[in-house]
Amino acid sequence: MKKLTSLVLALLMIVSCAAFASCGGGEEKDANVLVIGGIGPLTGAHANYGNSVKNGAEIAVKEINAAGGINGFTIELDFQDSAGQPESAVAAYGKQMDDGMMVSLGGVLSGETASVVAAAKEDGSLILTPSASADDAIKDNDAAFRVCFSDSSQGVAAANYIGANNLPKKVAVFYQGDIDYSTGLYEAFKATADANGIEIVAEESFTADTESDFSTQITAIQNSGAEMIFMPIYADQASTFLTQAQGKFADTMLYFGCDGLDGILGKVADTAICENVLLLTPFAADDSKEIVQKFVASYKETCGGATPDQFAADGYDAVYAIKAAIEKANITPEDQADFNSRVVAAMTEISVSGVTGDMTWEASGETVKLPLVMIIKSGVAQLYTPE
Repeated sequence: MKKLTSLVLALLMIVSCAAFASCGGGEEKDANVLVIGGIGPLTGAHANYGNSVKNGAEIAVKEINAAGGINGFTIELDFQDSAGQPESAVAAYGKQMDDGMMVSLGGVLSGETASVVAAAKEDGSLILTPSASADDAIKDNDAAFRVCFSDSSQGVAAANYIGANNLPKKVAVFYQGDIDYSTGLYEAFKATADANGIEIVAEESFTADTESDFSTQITAIQNSGAEMIFMPIYADQASTFLTQAQGKFADTMLYFGCDGLDGILGKVADTAICENVLLLTPFAADDSKEIVQKFVASYKETCGGATPDQFAADGYDAVYAIKAAIEKANITPEDQADFNSRVVAAMTEISVSGVTGDMTWEASGETVKLPLVMIIKSGVAQLYTPE
């Protein structure tokens, strides 16, 4: 009798475990909840990028859920801190998959995204990185896409923009030689310079080991006759350069960067040193479009009055792109069969009007949209209007 009672109790425990929770103690996933994972530096030197993406994505999730969700799904955002380390990003991705993540925003930075994209290849799950721009960040994974421009496309777009508008053609390049982001942009810019009438009069570089003293590079650029400095670098290093270069160049000197310079105003003690800095970006907070101003107002209300940068806008648009793909694939809580293949296929069939522009996606994972250029004047970044 004791043996029979024990057997019955064991069977009841198994049934209970299967019906209500995993045997490891976790709760069974709610079929009506769609978990979107995100990974990025929320701490460390590049935390401004990660927190911006997270904030933008959270606002989109809140808006979508308030409007009824996606085809019956309620969205849940699971955003993990990588501290900018690829190993931490891969570990976070694995945990998110174990916890029921269905779609991933990949990483914020290119290096961590490349690691996640490689680790995710066998899963077949959609990865839509908001801001990983390195050309190789999404390679060799047909389920990986991005919202931002690739490095090479930014380099080409920068040269084309300078060539097409009334901007100086004597250009010095100041770049970081030991990171793919900077060298990728520089190489693409250089390859397109001649066709746009650009003369590169100086090429000065630095590495992570030499990023505290730019006096040698500044002197070389002074002696080159450059009228513009192309700076495909991050805001941290750009703030150091501009601080050390203060008073060394003519007031008419222009500085041209790409998405890595976004957020530079928050990196400097005196915003006056950022005067005449131009940024190639798909987002401008002072854009008069209703969708942009609605997002800016929501961001300021949510984030203590802070103005959103491009990274926040990328995070916001990434969530809305995922929404569009799920709707296009007609996936519902009741019909989740072949979820991964259906939502991935839908990415090349959707068109999204976001705060970073009107977007479509190629099978390569690259986005197609138009860039904007901002200029910093009197401590404020505003849309640049060519003369």
